[in-house]
Amino acid sequence: MSIINLGEVAYIVERERGLPRVHEALALLDQLPIDVLPAPRETVLAASHIKASHPVSYADAFAVAIAQSLQASVLTTDPEFRSVEHLIQVERI
Repeated sequence: MSIINLGEVAYIVERERGLPRVHEALALLDQLPIDVLPAPRETVLAASHIKASHPVSYADAFAVAIAQSLQASVLTTDPEFRSVEHLIQVERI
């Protein structure tokens, strides 16, 4: 998971459930086998290229860029990822 996507999780939880729930959500995420990766220049540029050519959010473009670089899949419920299924493996949850 990109640090950008971690920020996305935080703002969505805060908007929908309030700030105290953000801390709970982050604590739960910390217990999962998920690495939070930084956003170095090459990842930012890869995400910007994906965003420029596919109808996904900027944060989702980071998820795609990370998945490509690690040859990993994205776990999501977001229908936006249908537009990038030819680039990465998308697993619906």
